[in-house]
Amino acid sequence: MSQSPLLPAVEFETAPHPTRAVIWLHGLGADGHDFEPILDEFDLDRFPATRFVFPHAPMRPVTVNGGYVMRAWYDIVSPDFTQRREDAGGVRESAEQLGALMARENARGVPDERIVLAGFSQGGAVILHTGLRHPRRLAGLLALSTYLPLGDTLAAEAGPANRDVPIFMAHGRQDGVIPYGFAEASGQGLLAAGYQVAWRAYPADHGLCLEEVRDIEDWLATILQAG
Repeated sequence: MSQSPLLPAVEFETAPHPTRAVIWLHGLGADGHDFEPILDEFDLDRFPATRFVFPHAPMRPVTVNGGYVMRAWYDIVSPDFTQRREDAGGVRESAEQLGALMARENARGVPDERIVLAGFSQGGAVILHTGLRHPRRLAGLLALSTYLPLGDTLAAEAGPANRDVPIFMAHGRQDGVIPYGFAEASGQGLLAAGYQVAWRAYPADHGLCLEEVRDIEDWLATILQAG
């Protein structure tokens, strides 16, 4: 994984010499600045010294958007939620790029067990795919307004190190981009497979509400302190 070239990223450190890291992937068409403002909503005194890394996805054409080139972690080849929508090659390429970012954190003194992978929408799909297959234990997975991609390959590819990794999944009941029921099925499927999923539903659309931000802060503070 670490062979992949590093993606450019926005970084913020809560204190000098971070001992923890959160790598946070944005959604389709956004960039690494998209979730930077959420840090203003957190009480960062609750966190140990942490580096937040917000990478920019590569530019690529997106089929469902008429081939328009935008920042995307993978191509979406169909609007139909009854069939596979995601480009498998793109998902796996992004997983390698995420692996390279994790390897850089290792080189900067942050081991895998002190790294949280976070993501929204497409970014959340990539962190679920990557984290559940990662060969070394991670601190946690934060998957927002998203679903599990390539779920039919997980049983064969899952990494035993993260069979009990804490997973926080959250979704808006009024989400018009990724239907609530579709996302909930991913969460239920992971629970049925024995994964430690904390599922949260909110009165929101395809975005975060204040209650969700507070719950994310609580979860992150607990996970990062435990690490």
